[in-house]
Amino acid sequence: MVMKDLDVSVIQTDYEHDGVALVRGFLSPEEVQSIREELDRYIREDLVRRPADARTLEADGKTVRNLWRLELHNHYFREFGSREDLSKLVAPLVKGDPVLAGIETFNKPARIGSGVPPHQDNAYFCQAPPDMLTIWIAVDEVTTSNGPVTYLKGSHRLGPLPTRPSGVRGNSIGLAGMPDTPEEDLLVALLEPGDATIHHCNTIHYSAPNSTDYPRLGFLLVFRGSHTETDEGLKAAYSAAVAATPPA
Repeated sequence: MVMKDLDVSVIQTDYEHDGVALVRGFLSPEEVQSIREELDRYIREDLVRRPADARTLEADGKTVRNLWRLELHNHYFREFGSREDLSKLVAPLVKGDPVLAGIETFNKPARIGSGVPPHQDNAYFCQAPPDMLTIWIAVDEVTTSNGPVTYLKGSHRLGPLPTRPSGVRGNSIGLAGMPDTPEEDLLVALLEPGDATIHHCNTIHYSAPNSTDYPRLGFLLVFRGSHTETDEGLKAAYSAAVAATPPA
């Protein structure tokens, strides 16, 4: 990512107004290829030696749905998440010194990639104030058919909404109900490799299953402001959902 090539003011305006900013060309083709190669190597060579909760599998019991806590389990990704250009971009969005809170993937493999129910990320992150975000980077092309993420623009201003256990492995907690949303307030993130979205932790989003012959790999970096603290009420609801549907 070359910061001088990004219009940071537009990113901040979109993020604050819509709760999500779409950023074309966030990473170069070379950076995307490097991430792809390291993820492939990690799954092939290292994952078997990591704790079971370092991944979630699809329903076939063998194909990776998600990789979790890559910042703990892989030096390459820990270094990537510590980049100064990322910190400079994120700092005003999280309203303080940014802390790398997680690096993960949503693999959405061809034909069997499962969907993600409507949710707000802070039901998982459980931070107060909710100064936390996710950078969602496309490693594969994201089309209308292979499970794009749909965001409800402006929903970050609704605050935390009621939740319920979803029963979905890897996404154990979701919204109890969806707010009415006009079509024009939906952002369907159709992305080329290297494009990204940056969304607030209270922005509602979801994705459909992937029944196509083409994978839809997303690489995610999660940051919070150093001033945030765990909300015990949110944490209790999340812990109950995870107990009902563990990620691994």
